[in-house]
Amino acid sequence: MHKSRLQTLVIDCETDDLASDAAFWGSALGCKVLACNMEPGDENYRELEVDPSQPKILVQKVSHPSRVHLDIEADDIEAEVVRLERLGAKKVGKVRHFTILEAPSGQRFCIVPVQRPDFEEKANVWMERDGNDT
Repeated sequence: MHKSRLQTLVIDCETDDLASDAAFWGSALGCKVLACNMEPGDENYRELEVDPSQPKILVQKVSHPSRVHLDIEADDIEAEVVRLERLGAKKVGKVRHFTILEAPSGQRFCIVPVQRPDFEEKANVWMERDGNDT
């Protein structure tokens, strides 16, 4: 058994001015823009302040065309990858400790370690063999 849930909506921006793009999205969504250093010295992210009960929203500087992707947090990343592959997802790669998958319809998304403090009580519970929730 393992658990997972939607963790983050990531707005990927192919940009040279992340501050302006984050300001746009913050204004568009009515959110304050916060600094967000995923790792020390990494200036490629800004976080939009949302209610803690909601998924995080990040604005990320990327080198590929702009798009939106989802992050799913899991207490067992490999088990979650296997579950999603059984549903038809394909593993695309890894970045740091994130696993990148692609849905059968082509959207990319990441499986990431648990990050939100209310994960245990709010996550979906999955059975290892069949992928059904309990």
